[in-house]
Amino acid sequence: MEFYSIRGGNPLSGEVDIAGAKNAALPILAASIMSNETVTVENVPDVSDIRAILSAIENIGAVVQRVDRHTFRINGSRIQDAPVEDEAVKKIRGSYYLIGSLLGKYQHAEVTLPKGCDIGLRPIDQHVKGFRALGAAIRIEHGMIIAETRELAGSHIYLDVVSVGATINIMMAASMAKGLTIIENAAKEPHVVDLANFLNSMGAQIKGAGTDVIRIRGVQRLHATEYSIIPDQIEAGTYMFAAAATHGDVTIRNVIPKHLESLTAKLGEIGCQVEESDDAVRVVANRRLSSTHVKTLPYPGFPTDMQPQITVLLGLSDGTSIVTESIFESRFKYVDELTRMGAQIRVESNTAIIDGVTKYTGASIVAPDLRAGAALVIAALAAEGYSEVSDIRYIERGYEDFPEKLRALGADIRLLDTDDPQLDSRKALHLA
Repeated sequence: MEFYSIRGGNPLSGEVDIAGAKNAALPILAASIMSNETVTVENVPDVSDIRAILSAIENIGAVVQRVDRHTFRINGSRIQDAPVEDEAVKKIRGSYYLIGSLLGKYQHAEVTLPKGCDIGLRPIDQHVKGFRALGAAIRIEHGMIIAETRELAGSHIYLDVVSVGATINIMMAASMAKGLTIIENAAKEPHVVDLANFLNSMGAQIKGAGTDVIRIRGVQRLHATEYSIIPDQIEAGTYMFAAAATHGDVTIRNVIPKHLESLTAKLGEIGCQVEESDDAVRVVANRRLSSTHVKTLPYPGFPTDMQPQITVLLGLSDGTSIVTESIFESRFKYVDELTRMGAQIRVESNTAIIDGVTKYTGASIVAPDLRAGAALVIAALAAEGYSEVSDIRYIERGYEDFPEKLRALGADIRLLDTDDPQLDSRKALHLA
């Protein structure tokens, strides 16, 4: 089993390039099979979640050609009426996007119930509500979601809660439904907008993405396109917070600064220097930072996927901070691991009360999920001494070349394997 071996204490410095957004790539790759013509998708991140969904669409008959590491040509004209139950795709939450794409194109979809990170209840009731409003019958049998209809018809859909997944799934299905669909209380995240732009480039008629009302006029067919995925705001934010936690000076390139405003605002508030340019953000932290209060909210609020990272940072800041999680109810599981490193944090319901300490100390810690795993790596980079971070398979779901990029910034981090017969000597070499 692989793990990260980290010796902390080095300020990160230099430049890092951000990959394409995983949360945009998953629905875009799912939607690429809705055309019978070849679709080219660029800036696809090379992470395990993406490999899983590509495997799933290939297993049901799509032709997937890898042009280079980050570019794929996909043709869905040979899709078979087969259930999507690939073992790898069962492990990712984004597998449910195949319901919307298959239902929209074929009026029938069978997809295994997804898992993803264990960060709390993420019901699909709003997805089901939307599909039923479009005229589909939905049932769950043997762990599969089965959706089918004779014809999808546009509808007026009000989401009871803001749901990124439901907004995306309904938008895909409605893009090939008959008539007009209106989604109210829609999610406004950048990856929702990116999917809408992608579908429009294929001939869909979607207006209002990025606002809380999206209008979709269904079309009979979608055509070929070439499209480049937006940069990953969460990967960018992770490196921004890593720079701050290690008192570093890092320029994060290939970003859209508008997507990072909630992050840059908090970093500036606690004492970081943040400089923006057209496609880059520089973060400098040359002194101990101060405390603040944070509440996660749907975009453009502070993202839930950055909550563990800012908690790690505030654990080293001066004073008492409060972080409130309003999206998922089980997203503080990493706090027990962080307290092993010396953090002073107590969790009450959906709120973490953080009394800042002057330093963390190295420890053996376990990544409980994707974003918390990345946050614990930040803690290890900032800590005094040696740490091991295990269960890194979670981290690899969403971060491309994570240890390599960190090493290029001056981090002392190595990828080791417990099955390596030379493990002890490699550890000794690292600690020397």
